[in-house]
Amino acid sequence: MKIAKEFSWEMGHRLTFHKGKCRNIHGHSYKMMIEFTGTSDEDGMVFDYYDVKEKIQPLVDELDHAFMVKNDDEELLNFLKKSGYLHVIVDFESTAENIALFFLNKIKNISLPDNISRVKVRILETENTYAEDEIDL
Repeated sequence: MKIAKEFSWEMGHRLTFHKGKCRNIHGHSYKMMIEFTGTSDEDGMVFDYYDVKEKIQPLVDELDHAFMVKNDDEELLNFLKKSGYLHVIVDFESTAENIALFFLNKIKNISLPDNISRVKVRILETENTYAEDEIDL
């Protein structure tokens, strides 16, 4: 059985390696669809949606209205620190693919119900583009 819940946030970033427009500072209205696979409990639930929100929303809130910056993007990092703007420092380029892995790595480190066997994360960077990955627990 599978259940899913959608989360959304606003976030800025840039891709330092990119040869086109994505090298520029810009942002997206991100959406994440998170899917949990597992067996239903005695009440017929895989994972209560309320509990999903309790576990996942804080991870999303860390990024909302922040700028995701790679740790070696020194010029931008110095500007963000000096100006006091909200930012999240990561050790990867902030592609949709890497953001999906970022969430999967955070999710596998939180306490989930024992009946959950798989988690899939889909990151929508625009309304018609996404990246997704999944892990077995």
